[in-house]
Amino acid sequence: MLFTITSHLFTAAENSMARQCEACGKKVQVGNRVETRGKAKYLGGVGTKITGCTRRKFVPNLQRVHVTLPSGENKTVRVCVQCIRSGVVRKTVKTKPFDVSGAKK
Repeated sequence: MLFTITSHLFTAAENSMARQCEACGKKVQVGNRVETRGKAKYLGGVGTKITGCTRRKFVPNLQRVHVTLPSGENKTVRVCVQCIRSGVVRKTVKTKPFDVSGAKK
C-alpha cells in the first residue's frame, strides 16, 4: 500500500515495500561510518585523521499506526515519525462504545 500525497490526503496504490514509509516513500539509505583519531586543530592539535571508513545503513523510524483514510476506512499502515509529527497522516479517533447525549446529570 504505497500512498501518494495530495494535499495531505492519500490515494491508495497497489505496492508496498518493507522498510518504506507508506505516506512519503522514505526508505533505507546507504552511507559511510567514518572513524577518526587525533585532536582537532581548533583545540590545539594537529588535526584529525580518518582511520576507517565502513558502509552503513540509515533506516527510517517507521511506526505502525492506525490511520483514517480519506475514504473513511481505518487501516494500520507503516509510516515514518516525521509524517506522524507533521500531520501527513491522520490517526483514527478512538471513541466510546456509545454516547448518551440526551442524559441528564
